[in-house]
Amino acid sequence: MEQNKVDIKELEKQMQILEENGKTAMLVAVDGNAAGVIAVADTLKKYSVDAVKTLQSMGVEVVMLTGDNNRTAQAIAKQIGVNRVLAEVLPEDKASEIKRLRDEGKIVAMVGDGINDAPALAQANIGIAVGSGTDVAIETGDIVLVKNDLRDVVTSIQLSRATISKIKQGLFWAFAYNVVLIPVAAGILYPAFNILLEPTYAALAMSLSSVSVVTNASLLRRFKPKLKKTEPEVKTLGS
Repeated sequence: MEQNKVDIKELEKQMQILEENGKTAMLVAVDGNAAGVIAVADTLKKYSVDAVKTLQSMGVEVVMLTGDNNRTAQAIAKQIGVNRVLAEVLPEDKASEIKRLRDEGKIVAMVGDGINDAPALAQANIGIAVGSGTDVAIETGDIVLVKNDLRDVVTSIQLSRATISKIKQGLFWAFAYNVVLIPVAAGILYPAFNILLEPTYAALAMSLSSVSVVTNASLLRRFKPKLKKTEPEVKTLGS
């Protein structure tokens, strides 16, 4: 409008009101004169507030990265409880913003579903693609969410943490088990107690070591994500 010298002063207040309510405002001019404002808005994804609140309770910092103008982005962020917003980011700059976050020393997981998100998904430590998104985003993501449900982001992180925990437990018990029994098998108890570990019992003990580790790992089958249910009824932002 400025480039075409269209006076939009009469529409600026209405545009600001729309943007502060989470809508993207587009100005319309006819024959060089401002004619009106068209506002469009997305609905919040179902369970988005649940996902954000749960991530925050897990100690994960949630950042909104969007190409929308700052007023609209701040309005949406307020509704879902996001404190840090990177708005008015051009598609080609999204990957740079991810790199900047990584340069701050953060481990970054990027969630996206569009063509423009693909470079940012690749730049992040972990790219999480929404299954209902574009093929290029799905191909780029390290993790693909089958359902269009942002709570699965929480599930993927919690399941990953549970898996790492089981790996560490398995390593600990296997190490502790062998530290105790290998000296026994080598005859450390023989001089004092005249005890030797016969090959039959040694094989049984080794099998028990493997069984304990596998059994502990199989407990992951009981994994259930812990989600905060805080989201009110989803409402349309505008029409």
